[in-house]
Amino acid sequence: MKLSLIALVAIFSVGALNSYADVSSKVIYGIDGRKDLYEVTNPLYLKLAASTTALVKKSDIQQNSSGVVKINAQTFAEVIGVCKKEKFSDQPSGAFCSGSLIGKNLMLTAGHCITSQDDCDSTKFVFGYDVAKKGKYPTAVPEQDVVGCKSIVYRVENGDGADFGLIQLDRDVTNHEPLTLAMGRTNSTIDKDTKLLMIGHPAGIPTKIEDSAKVRDPSPNGFFVANTDSYGGNSGSAVFNQATGEIEGVLVRGDTDYVQDGSCYVSNVCAEDGCRGEDITKVSEVIAQLPPSFVR
Repeated sequence: MKLSLIALVAIFSVGALNSYADVSSKVIYGIDGRKDLYEVTNPLYLKLAASTTALVKKSDIQQNSSGVVKINAQTFAEVIGVCKKEKFSDQPSGAFCSGSLIGKNLMLTAGHCITSQDDCDSTKFVFGYDVAKKGKYPTAVPEQDVVGCKSIVYRVENGDGADFGLIQLDRDVTNHEPLTLAMGRTNSTIDKDTKLLMIGHPAGIPTKIEDSAKVRDPSPNGFFVANTDSYGGNSGSAVFNQATGEIEGVLVRGDTDYVQDGSCYVSNVCAEDGCRGEDITKVSEVIAQLPPSFVR
């Protein structure tokens, strides 16, 4: 997409900036392959999605005595100014980044999503921010599906290399299964054209599953390049190997997001092999920084 998030913030509102930690944009390649949960039947995909989280500002969360947590959010169209015809424009945009549970109390995200202890203290990780039934958009989740950030275990933010963060949670997660890292990548590099699966929160909207991507260039240091259909808000999304269901990397950077269409904006679409591609931090970078006490 061709108008950067920074430009959109300047045009629409300061509030949009607060909706995304991600200022490195992404793009659609070929046909938009993103799907809601209700459109997906593959049991592996649904299992992986269950351990994906939306990063939500604590100030946007309201807890009540009934054990339900409300998530306050404007629509995608209201936050960014996309046209009503834009896919998912009427869905709520409550997240600013994406994350994945990789240990009982360890979350994986992009390094630029949580950069300080203040960021950590003001962030909640929300499971189940998804559309499991057509037309039924999430406004609340059970209290047990919201977990806090305790501390940053490790983070790096290199604009020309790796960008990821390991976050210690404020409690163990017992109702979602940790995802599996591709541990073999410490001794090997992912192959060109490997088919990929990405799960996350593009533009902060409910969970989207996208399985139309593949590896373009596995050679850069610290990351590989693919053609995932991704936006701001997808930063921190786990990118899986379709064949194994293991995490191969973390979505962090890409092409710019939108083009103007009259008074509003739409996704910019590149050819499958066009534009710059999307940068995905290699899982080997993550594995090298796992804490000694790491328990999946």
